[in-house]
Amino acid sequence: MPAIDDSLIPRHATRQVAIALADTPVVMVNGPRQCGKTTLVRGFALDGRRYISLDDETALTAARDDPAGFLRPLDRATLDEVQRAPELLRAIKLSVDQDRRPGRFLLTGSADLLSLPTVSDSLAGRMEVVTLLPLSQAELHRTASRFMDQAFSGKAPEAPAAATDGRLVQRILRGGYPEMLRRADPARRRNWARDYIAAIVQRDVRDISSIERLDVLPRLLRILAQHSGQLTNFTQLGGQIGLDEKTARKYLGVVEQLFLVRRLEPWHSIRLSRLVKTPKLHFLDSGLLAALLGVTPERVAGDRTVLGVLLETFVFTEVLKLATVSERQIALYHYRDKDKNEVDIVIEDEAGGVVGLEIKASATVRPADFAGLRKLAAAAGRNFRSGVVLHDGDAVIGFGEHLFAAPLSCLWRSEPRGT
Repeated sequence: MPAIDDSLIPRHATRQVAIALADTPVVMVNGPRQCGKTTLVRGFALDGRRYISLDDETALTAARDDPAGFLRPLDRATLDEVQRAPELLRAIKLSVDQDRRPGRFLLTGSADLLSLPTVSDSLAGRMEVVTLLPLSQAELHRTASRFMDQAFSGKAPEAPAAATDGRLVQRILRGGYPEMLRRADPARRRNWARDYIAAIVQRDVRDISSIERLDVLPRLLRILAQHSGQLTNFTQLGGQIGLDEKTARKYLGVVEQLFLVRRLEPWHSIRLSRLVKTPKLHFLDSGLLAALLGVTPERVAGDRTVLGVLLETFVFTEVLKLATVSERQIALYHYRDKDKNEVDIVIEDEAGGVVGLEIKASATVRPADFAGLRKLAAAAGRNFRSGVVLHDGDAVIGFGEHLFAAPLSCLWRSEPRGT
């Protein structure tokens, strides 16, 4: 699998940004560092928009010292890495209140600033946020997936002409960060991941939070990697690095803000009270998780069981990427009841429709693999749309009303982009 030049890959979020710039004063492209935000927003430079990076220390100092003066000479501008100077956001509010022309400010942020009440309140009604995550498989294949629409319609997913290509392990271990995709050597990917985490800890954490023990964050991330896909026990997580539950929650919140991990809350229904109410934890890139766990192609070849947690992370992030560019308002959850019936991912749209996804590393699917999906269907009642067991095979097979086994590649190989 050759190295990939991400600069030639169209991003699905580009259309969202263009639409938002046409009618909204401020547009923010939010996502992890090194996921392609700068490349995306530089594509809008042809309209005369000035580009300023706040990674430049001179620009950063000016923005922090005099936010209003920094903005005054700017008519339309792209401000990259705005989380480094959150003081600018209040000045941007005042500026757009005086001049509400659409598209005045295009921002990027490598931290979820909207989780801070002062930020979300200051730009409410003035800013649209577009989430950009590392490259999806649909983007790498230059396809526009119809998986979400098919799932919510209750129809069987479309099986691609070439459902499997023998590269699933490589896809999982590389993930979606452009710099990881450029590196064919697994050792080089691990080195990049190590340096990436160190840079975030040393630079970005200080911009968004006052954490006393920065030294524990790399250790915390390694521990979180070992618990990816599992129910979150903050006391247990904190105890492994000498943090109490409250501090562990705070530190986990910081790595969530930096788009490294994501809590997946449990799905609830008033029809069923025997549901576990503990969130799960997922990394937002399977390649980064593989590097933290030291999983290599050779290790997978010798013990394929190590692929399980990485596959769940891989699918979760692919579904999340589809959700961020969907025209539906979509929320993701997990399902688990007190009898230990589980569904890996529950997708709910704004109309209350529910889709369940179960992830299976093998190519063989059996009726027993649908136990959790049947429980979810009963709990959701008339809101249940479909349940899919995603597997490493090449055929779509029905297992009952609105229940299907389908190849993992249905998530990305539905339709060529532009057709």
